[in-house]
Amino acid sequence: MGMIELVHTMVAYNDALHRKMWESIQQLSDELFTASIEYSHGSIRNQLVHLAAVDGRWTRGLKGLPDARSFNPHADDYPNASSVFTLWEPIAREFYEFAMGMDDDRLLQIPQGMNEPCWQVILHVVNHGTDHRAQVLRALHDFGASTFDQDLIIHLWRTKRAT
Repeated sequence: MGMIELVHTMVAYNDALHRKMWESIQQLSDELFTASIEYSHGSIRNQLVHLAAVDGRWTRGLKGLPDARSFNPHADDYPNASSVFTLWEPIAREFYEFAMGMDDDRLLQIPQGMNEPCWQVILHVVNHGTDHRAQVLRALHDFGASTFDQDLIIHLWRTKRAT
């Protein structure tokens, strides 16, 4: 397996499990979605707006866009899960399509304005997503919503069975 297959596998894993997390989020009331949590960025809403903001900034940076560092949506502008999903979905799709459109040569390039090659930034976005997804899954569990195992190997087993 080459680097591109590894990166594509991790990006697909991240995307699939984020989408599965959103299925669990749909079980919450708006009150629980915005309820204060004394960890990290606070509420589930705040976690997901943070995740969208960071993913959006990194994707814009990878593309060399001038607004990369200034993209900073604020959680208070998104009162419920539906509005946060409307923010998150196009950002997630843009990151996925960009990363899946990479080849080995592009993975090694350092985008203008960055110090790291694309592959490092992409894997950082995936790792950052896993961290915050774990925090959200814990909160979902505490609020009584169904959750799931996010182990990479289980995802790979399920994906292998599906192909």
